[in-house]
Amino acid sequence: MTFRTRLLVVSSLTLAGAVALVSGAVSLATRRTFERIAEERRNDLIRQFQREMESQFRDIEDKVQRAAASAEVMQIAVEANQPEPDFSAFLDEARAQADAQALDFLDILQPDLTIVSSASAPARFGYKSDWLISPSDAAATKPFLVRIPMDSGTAVAFAAGRPVSAGDKSIYVVGARKLDSAFLASLGAASTVRPLLWLASGEVIGTSGPVGNSQPLNRLLDTLRRTKRETAATVQWTADPASAELVVALPLVHRDDLLGALLIGTSLREQVLLGRNILWTGVGLACAGILLGLLIGFWTTLRVTRPVAQLVSGVQAVAGGDWNTRVSVQSKDEIGELARAFNKMTEQLIEQRDRAIQAERVAAWRELARRLAHELKNPLFPLQITIENLQRAREQHPAEFDEVFRESTATLLAELQNLKTIVAQFSDFAKMPRPEFQLTDANVLVREVLKLFEAQFYTEGRAPIVPQLSLVGADVEILADPLLLTRALRNLVLNAMDAMPEGGTLRVRTEAVDGMVRIAVSDSGQGLSEEECARLFTPYYTTKRHGTGLGLAIVQSIVSDHHGRISVSGEPGHGATFTIELPARRDA
Repeated sequence: MTFRTRLLVVSSLTLAGAVALVSGAVSLATRRTFERIAEERRNDLIRQFQREMESQFRDIEDKVQRAAASAEVMQIAVEANQPEPDFSAFLDEARAQADAQALDFLDILQPDLTIVSSASAPARFGYKSDWLISPSDAAATKPFLVRIPMDSGTAVAFAAGRPVSAGDKSIYVVGARKLDSAFLASLGAASTVRPLLWLASGEVIGTSGPVGNSQPLNRLLDTLRRTKRETAATVQWTADPASAELVVALPLVHRDDLLGALLIGTSLREQVLLGRNILWTGVGLACAGILLGLLIGFWTTLRVTRPVAQLVSGVQAVAGGDWNTRVSVQSKDEIGELARAFNKMTEQLIEQRDRAIQAERVAAWRELARRLAHELKNPLFPLQITIENLQRAREQHPAEFDEVFRESTATLLAELQNLKTIVAQFSDFAKMPRPEFQLTDANVLVREVLKLFEAQFYTEGRAPIVPQLSLVGADVEILADPLLLTRALRNLVLNAMDAMPEGGTLRVRTEAVDGMVRIAVSDSGQGLSEEECARLFTPYYTTKRHGTGLGLAIVQSIVSDHHGRISVSGEPGHGATFTIELPARRDA
């Protein structure tokens, strides 16, 4: 069986099997997802309810505090400390304070909870408060939930009390705001989640008012009355299964008395309807998947096997020694990326081969420099001894040797100094230090090198040399040893200046090309022949009258140690250009 046939069969079976698995698993996954989303929404609403409760408690506490601190309430506290207090003048004070603080209920009470003034029931003046509170609640500084009898039933409210003293006796200010439809609307529930409020009196309130048919909640509410703990149940409001809701009941309790509960209902309609659709959709997809798998498999085999065959041919060609082989890139997918990687690999193989050859040459040049330095050092010491002996002889016999000795020693010492200079140059080439790499901007390096030669460009007595810079704006950061690279660039600039004894133009440019930073130094001098360009970097070879032929060899050694390459181009009469290419810094 060929690779194309196997790929066709595998792709068809894989797609058909995937459709079958998805069809079987999607129902379970969907149900779990809906349950998770519904739980998150419920939890969000519960947290919102808790935050709203805390906000309401703080607000009630602040409002009751402000009412208790009012001058009018303080007058009532003063009256309470009289031998025979008369509170009739303050009958409407609770209503005034309730309106001022935007409270639904506010009572001013004596320590035994006798009403001094009531905003909701002014006629109960002198009677005991019928709120579900105790004297400790009225005197407490912590807010609490309370059940308040009303003409239309019973209300559950947020409440807070505050004692007010103006002597030995105190009065209490107790204010409240009821939980109603407005409070439920402030929770901001999602469209699939709705909050309800159940009161112990049996009333169920929604965001729009009382809920008409609350019988489906009876089972859940019976459990809640019995346990007084958070409970949950699925409630189906009509015969249609899509009307079902998952309802969570959060009890509202004060002093072990169940005042009511917050009911959070999450609609199961979408889940039920989706479950119906999944079954039939899965059957249709399973059939269509098999047909689609065959079509996609056939198209995939054609798209994959053809470029793979081209890659196989390219690999075989490279294995046969043809490193210039390239594979055409016809797509941007993984196969195209593989082809580009293959082409880049062959390019890197050629570059590594060239670098290896260059490194071998540099190593050979260094070895030759070491040997030559060793040979030149040997005669230096005896020559120096001879000169010293001649000097002593001159001092002992000045009449005979004075004139000849003076000229000879001067000549010998000058030549010795030249020999030392040559030895030093060879020695520098032989023991080039290893680069200490750091992040370097090529443009900054070029500017600093040219600045060193500013005075020499316009030296009196010789034709001027005009520098021209062409620096690219970005992407010229390299990892380099600034000292060694400066030395290499100085050598190139000096060579360019030597090539223009009658003046001219020195051009230096930088650019970023294909992941490399290129530094080019051009002169407008006499130029170089093709043979000179080929031999210019060979040690001891020079086109100057005075020179060791090691300057450009040292430059090439520095560039090679920086994992780069240097080249020269030129024509007789048209100047020459030296180009250094170094790897650009790549971000990790």
